[in-house]
Amino acid sequence: MTNSLKHNPHALGPQAARQLAEITKTPPQWKGITPRWLVNLLPWTPLEAGVYRVNKVKDGPEALVTVECGVTQEAALPSAGIDYEEQPREYTLCTVSTTLEVQTRISDLFRSPMDQVREQLTVLVEIVKERQEHELLNNENYGLLHAAVQSQRIKTRTGEPTPDDLDDLIVKVWKEPAFFLAHPLAIAAFGRECTRRGVPPATVTLFGSPFITWRGLPLIPTDKLKVENGKTNILLLRTGEKKRGVVGLFQPGLPGEVSPSLSVRLMGINQRGAASYLISLYCSAAVLTEDALAVLENVEVGKYHEYR
Repeated sequence: MTNSLKHNPHALGPQAARQLAEITKTPPQWKGITPRWLVNLLPWTPLEAGVYRVNKVKDGPEALVTVECGVTQEAALPSAGIDYEEQPREYTLCTVSTTLEVQTRISDLFRSPMDQVREQLTVLVEIVKERQEHELLNNENYGLLHAAVQSQRIKTRTGEPTPDDLDDLIVKVWKEPAFFLAHPLAIAAFGRECTRRGVPPATVTLFGSPFITWRGLPLIPTDKLKVENGKTNILLLRTGEKKRGVVGLFQPGLPGEVSPSLSVRLMGINQRGAASYLISLYCSAAVLTEDALAVLENVEVGKYHEYR
C-alpha cells in the first residue's frame, strides 16, 4: 500500500502536461476603468470647426423689456429691445492625446489568439477616456468645478452632506435639474445622514444599475471629484441646449475615428522597426446659463453615527 502511493518518476506530471494544454486567457484587465456616467449622461453637441460660441443677452438695465397687459387704445404701445453681449465666450475643444509604440516583430510573431496592437490600443483608449471625464470636471478652462460662478456655490451646514444641503442645491438649480454628481464616499455619507434621520432615499435604475435619489434626482457617482483631507464637492446639473443647461462638445468625422471625437492613427514605422500610433480625443463642456450648475463645497465624508 505504501509503495503504491509513492511518486512514479516515469508518470506524466502536471507541469509537463501543462505544456500541451490550451490555456484560456483574458484580454489585459485594467482596474482603473469606471462606468464614466458623466460622459454617458451629458448631451453632446457636435461642432463644425472645433469652436462653440455661447451668445447671451446683456444683463442689467439695458436688457429691461417693458411688457404691459390691457393696453388701452389711447396709451402708447410699450417698446422693447434685446441687446447681446459684444464679446460672448467661445469654447475651443481641448485635446487629450498620447502615443503608443509597438515593435512590429512582437506584433507579428505574437498575434494569436489576441492581436497585440489591438489589445494595447484598447487599454490605452480606456485610459484616454478616463482622462476625458477627469478634464470635464477639473480642467481649469472648462471643467465644471471651475465653471460654477460664486453665487451658485454653497457650503454644507454642518460638514456632512445632509438632505437639507441637497435641498439647498436644488434651490440653486430649480429649473429642471437633471442629476447630482458626487464621489462614492460622498454618496455613502449622504446615505448615512438619511438613515440617521429616518428618511432612506429611494432608488432608480439607469443603464441597468441602481442609483439612490433625492427628490427624484439620481446621485451619480464619479471618482473624478477629488477627496482631499476628508472633504469633497457635490454638483447639481441641468443639461441640454434646449434647457439652457450643461452640454458636452465634440468634433465628429475625424480621420481614423473609432468612437465620437476619438481617433487612432498610424504615425509610421521608425528605423528600429517600431510602429507608432497617435490616440487623440477632442472634447470640452459648456455651461449655457449660470443657473444650470451649482456646487456644494466642503463636504465631509468621514463622519459616522452610532445607532442604538
